[in-house]
Amino acid sequence: MKRSFIGALSVKRALSIMSALSIMSALSIMSAGLAHAQSGSALPLPLTYDKSDRSDKITALAKTEAGLTVYTASRPQDLAIILAPFEAKTGIKVKAWRSGSDNVLQRVVREANSKHADVDVVMTPAGEMLALSRERLLQAVYSPHQKDLIASAVVPHQMWSSMFMNVVVQSYNTQLLKKENLPKSFNDLLDPRFKGNLGIESKAEEWFAKVTQSMGEEKGIALFREIGQKNGYSARLGVSLLHNLVVAGEVPLAMTVYIDLPEKDKKAGKPVDWFALDPVVAQGFNVGVASKAPHPYSALLFYDYLLSPETQKLLTSLGYYPTNTKVSNPYPDLKLQVVDPNFIIDNYAKWTKLYEQNVTKIPRN
Repeated sequence: MKRSFIGALSVKRALSIMSALSIMSALSIMSAGLAHAQSGSALPLPLTYDKSDRSDKITALAKTEAGLTVYTASRPQDLAIILAPFEAKTGIKVKAWRSGSDNVLQRVVREANSKHADVDVVMTPAGEMLALSRERLLQAVYSPHQKDLIASAVVPHQMWSSMFMNVVVQSYNTQLLKKENLPKSFNDLLDPRFKGNLGIESKAEEWFAKVTQSMGEEKGIALFREIGQKNGYSARLGVSLLHNLVVAGEVPLAMTVYIDLPEKDKKAGKPVDWFALDPVVAQGFNVGVASKAPHPYSALLFYDYLLSPETQKLLTSLGYYPTNTKVSNPYPDLKLQVVDPNFIIDNYAKWTKLYEQNVTKIPRN
């Protein structure tokens, strides 16, 4: 999945793609997206249709389309598991292209600029999804499941919904650290026993911003700098890589991993477990329909499918934090602080610099 997130979210790299577009190219993309959105009335049925016969009409229209194309930053080991029930239920063959979220964003933008867009559905973290909506490369849709989602999973303009939450927790190798010796707060990481034991994702700016601001920005930044100076951070690019190093025992304690990774491997009997220091930061992993989707009704069926209780149960079985309130949440005690994607994009340069200066590139004493 990207970054895997916070590892995942390389909005800095993704936005560099956007800035690389000429002004004229950017304007042409926005104009094309707007024109397509305005042409929505030409569709047999608008994608925001919400009458009682919606399901029957959408299903009938989807049968006239030939397949579905999805661009996604989902974890490769989970993607086939997620797609299979949809294909079996609908008979619609899904063509999926998977990469990091920055690459997904780049491809959607590039294809829109070339006017040869193939994508129907985009599945990616919140920052990249917002970037796409700002470029008018997504369209508003209605799903009956939106009313059942947690508040942070829906947006008023209906251009996306969160299919699950990427929840950042801390994980540890159970053969190297004992549960009773784990830190109870970020301040505890100043303890000398954690010297040389701390791993962190090298692109976790959003998490860093949310955590330090909860402490008081200056105080929080100073704390992370002191931890780094005293005990050091092993910065690794990619949440999945960092998690795998914990399992292997190369990194005893990881400060930034997504909850589904240690949860899966713990159940599989691997020497890893997780805990959550306050605040628990999360970001939506979102689904949206492309503004010029070649198969709009198949895309809408897939959108419904991802938000449905049945698929949300499947996601919880894979260790994810569900967004549909009709599904039992396996992590009911976690109180999430959700990152605002607008904040991610508008303040990314500032927090990238602060994260490098005080975490990933800090000299040790």
